[in-house]
Amino acid sequence: MREIPAIIYLFFPLLIGLAFHGFCIKYKWLSFLTYPIDRGATFRGQRLFGDNKTYRGIAAVSLGTVLGFLIQSAILHRIDLIKNIELFEYSPAKAILIGFSVGIAAMLSELPNSFIKRQFGIAPGRSANGWRKIIFYGYDQIDFLVGVWLVLSLVISVTAERIIFSVIFMLIAHQALTSIGYVLGMRATAR
Repeated sequence: MREIPAIIYLFFPLLIGLAFHGFCIKYKWLSFLTYPIDRGATFRGQRLFGDNKTYRGIAAVSLGTVLGFLIQSAILHRIDLIKNIELFEYSPAKAILIGFSVGIAAMLSELPNSFIKRQFGIAPGRSANGWRKIIFYGYDQIDFLVGVWLVLSLVISVTAERIIFSVIFMLIAHQALTSIGYVLGMRATAR
């Protein structure tokens, strides 16, 4: 079954981007970009996205994801075993372009979820209550996949199998990364 390792490999640079964002938060890197994307704008008396959705998040995840794709392009692409699971040709230029695009798309894809949560009165970084808690918890772990798959569709075939594997992998990997980030003081919550 080639698809599972191929999807893990394909999404690994995004995990590097998300981890880099955690380091930026902890060590205040790129702090000059910590301005809310919504600039305080409101809709129906609620913030559009909240203070946690910043330009630093977009920049950090994009830069980290580029780094991940460049590692794949410059180092891992030379290993035959790895080459067999790659879903597209990893040239340095494509690694940079795809890395930035995936990082930006991932972060922008979180905005509709943040908007909906603000409209329900759920504070940034907080959990919903009742039935909403289950829905938002799951969606919080994978909301960025919408934009990521839109970008990836430009270079690979999108299949139901690949989407399902990416959802399962990212549910597990994102929660693990979030928990590690919490333990290391990079996040306020472990969810």
